[in-house]
Amino acid sequence: MPYVNIRIAGTLTREQRAKIAEEITDTLERIAHKPKPYTYIAFDELPDENWAIAGKLLDEE
Repeated sequence: MPYVNIRIAGTLTREQRAKIAEEITDTLERIAHKPKPYTYIAFDELPDENWAIAGKLLDEE
């Protein structure tokens, strides 16, 4: 059973989450031969101030 966790800075629309989930599920079915009903996907959307790159918080840029 595939479990995919997507962590992203900022937010996605419902439509974006749906499309991403559909494409990842299709890819796992096509390449890894995992049945679609077995694929679980979780989205963690975090505020920019909770992410840092190169020592700077994303909301500082």
